[in-house]
Amino acid sequence: MRYCVVAKYGELALKGRNRPRFVARLRRNLRRRLGDGVAIEQRAGAFVLFPEGRPHGNEPSAGELTEGVRELLERARDVLGIAVLHPAVAVDKQPEAASAAAVGLLRDHQGSFAIRARRRDKRFPLSSRELAIVVGAAVQRELGLPVDLDNPGCTVHLEVDEREIFVFTERLRGRGGLPVGVSGRAVVLISGGIDSQVAAYRAMRRGLRCDFVHFSGEPFTGPESIYKAYANVRTLDRFQGGSRLWVVPFGRAQRMIAAAGAGRLQVMAQRRLMVRVASRLAERVGAAALVTGDALGQVASQTLANLAVVDDAAELPLLRPLLAFDKAEIIAQAEELGTFEVSRLPDEDCCQLFAHRQAETRARVEELRKLERAIDVEELAEGLVAQARELRPGSATATTAGQLEVAVGKQRETTVR
Repeated sequence: MRYCVVAKYGELALKGRNRPRFVARLRRNLRRRLGDGVAIEQRAGAFVLFPEGRPHGNEPSAGELTEGVRELLERARDVLGIAVLHPAVAVDKQPEAASAAAVGLLRDHQGSFAIRARRRDKRFPLSSRELAIVVGAAVQRELGLPVDLDNPGCTVHLEVDEREIFVFTERLRGRGGLPVGVSGRAVVLISGGIDSQVAAYRAMRRGLRCDFVHFSGEPFTGPESIYKAYANVRTLDRFQGGSRLWVVPFGRAQRMIAAAGAGRLQVMAQRRLMVRVASRLAERVGAAALVTGDALGQVASQTLANLAVVDDAAELPLLRPLLAFDKAEIIAQAEELGTFEVSRLPDEDCCQLFAHRQAETRARVEELRKLERAIDVEELAEGLVAQARELRPGSATATTAGQLEVAVGKQRETTVR
């Protein structure tokens, strides 16, 4: 008997001829997340994760099972592409071994039970029903518990695989989706707010590997928004590893736009410049798309007309995973991800610098292009790209808070000069 976690993938099973590529990527992502000390073995529609060095035994208990695989479960649950996880024991393909495991898992249970059996290996001599009857009879004989097939207090599942029988009582939801990396690479425009972090997660869940760019209002704002972006990228990094964050000092560019007479077009001109800069940073790393946290109609800059105006300036496809989400849904997802508390901390939002008191809800591309010609937007974008500073929030030698403060200070000094 061996303690393990059965990690099942859902959507990947539908991929036909491309399935091996998706499964291979998922295996690599599991290895990155779980590290050494875990054996990863593939089965039909699942990976089985064996913590190496764990003691074997003849009869499990629910407490021992939980203790033995708790850390492994927590880490595996953040691997995108895994739909369901079962903390389980793997036993020999013998009815007696399955019976002993079921008795162990139910020994501390009070109340009714049921046995559900499933055979992946049809060569197993007993049918699923026959195996369930044999194991159920053993539980009754050893523990005296009543059977209730309709509304059991606890259900023991038996899955007969090619090499062993997996026995478990729990079914935990994974994050589902596709393995990070199978859909290519994107750059996320990450702010200090709530939405963009959730958009990044939704993009990762569809297989995109994400890097990040944050536009700071320096030298006219403090570094708080940079700290927030850094902290949130580090939180999101558990889903992919090796995340990069570019910080772009944007304040002088905003002042230049305002000085050119942008007025009510200030915010839209800023957003168009941001996607231009992000597009060029994306080209550096071979990213094929940009991602933003826009939700249709949430604020004035996110009306349908204004979204189209921003699209016009983007040099790559601009993806909006939250387009049809409402704010309550976004907040709930941010809370679950662990980014909400950081995002709600106060900071100086660069988008509000030099903003006109009246928001433009239906900007016209022609007017914005005229404004951009006046400030030579192409040269301005290239200058901002050159000033972008790269940070590695998710690396093994990730910047500490103190080192980050020094790095931000140096960047600010450079910007002021």
